[in-house]
This record gives sequence, structure tokens and C-alpha cells, in this order.
Amino acid sequence: MHNELRDDRVAPHLLTSDTVFAGHVWNVDREIFELDGTAITREFVNHTGAVAVLALDERDRVLLVKQYRHPVRLRDWELPAGLLDVLNESPLIAAQREFAEETDLKAESWHVLSEMLTSPGGSNEAVRVYLARGVSATGDTFDRYAEEAGIELRWVALDDAVEAVLDRRIQNSILCLGLLAAKLGRDRGWSALGDANAPWPRHPRNYDE
Repeated sequence: MHNELRDDRVAPHLLTSDTVFAGHVWNVDREIFELDGTAITREFVNHTGAVAVLALDERDRVLLVKQYRHPVRLRDWELPAGLLDVLNESPLIAAQREFAEETDLKAESWHVLSEMLTSPGGSNEAVRVYLARGVSATGDTFDRYAEEAGIELRWVALDDAVEAVLDRRIQNSILCLGLLAAKLGRDRGWSALGDANAPWPRHPRNYDE
């Protein structure tokens, strides 16, 4: 469709690319590129990408986790999530692993619910949010450390969680997008769900494909 709303892929001519800061979790890169005849310099967080899980039970409750996030000095409500930092691990397997590690739960049904670029002006982080249903206990208890040691779990009615977004009481971007996508998706009969193993061209490792 000619007027379809869609982001456009651009491949600017890259002049230089250097890592100017190597961090514990991710790096900061500086690149000089040519765009429309002009050389531009930009620094950005070179991110591994991430996955998140919106688990929904038979009563339309979503599983939320609360943990401390130091940059914003908050214990915020989030979806179970994690980095794509295991070599050659698929996004789906990463989501299932992170879900089990943070909640001691597993799910029978997995679909792609939504995707997002968290801060495209300063980071190449891409996040895929999965819808997980048919949730049950794994039978194992995972050891958690650092911020995850004090993690809190809560099942919340999807409609109540959406109200918390609209009231600005919860503001984690991945959670907000996931909740709104789940509410709209449910109200439309889940017609927009994607295959759990669908291609993911926005993930950083796929930028040059």
C-alpha cells in the first residue's frame, strides 16, 4: 500500500566507527557517517538488544515484576526481561530462559506481541515483547543476585495495569508498550500476533542484512 505508515531503512556511508567506552554491560560507540552529502558524528550506546515477556493467565491477569533500577533510583514495575547476550541464542529461547530465571515459570504458548526501539536517538537497543500463555511452574528455583535478588512478582488484571499506564503511575517503556499492545490485541481477538520465531530485522545484529 502506497500510504502505509512504516519506518524506512537507511544505509548511510560509514566513514569511521570506534568504541570510545567499553562498559560492564554495553559499549558506547562513535561513528562518523555521510548523510545527504554531510559528514555527521554521533555517539550511541551499542546495545545487545533485549526480549521481554508479557505472561497472561486464564483470568486475563498479567505477571509484573518489580526491581531496583539505579539510573532512575526507582523500584519500578516491569515485564520479565533480559539481554540478548548469549552467543547464537535465538530471541525466543532467550525470552523463555529469562522468564524462567526471573519468575520460576514456563509457558506453553508463545507469540510475538510487539517490538520497539527504546531510544533511537542515542541507542540501537531493539526489544521484542512476547505474549506467553499457558503458564505453569518450572519446578526449579533460580538463584538471583544484584538487583534481581529482591525481585517482587505480582499478577495484575490487564485492564487495571493499563489504567496505571494511563494514570502515569507506572512508566517503564517496555511495560507500557506491552500492556497497551496486549489490551488492543485482546480486544481485536489477537489477530495481529506474530510467529514466535518470526524474523527480526530491527535487531542490531541484523542491521546490515
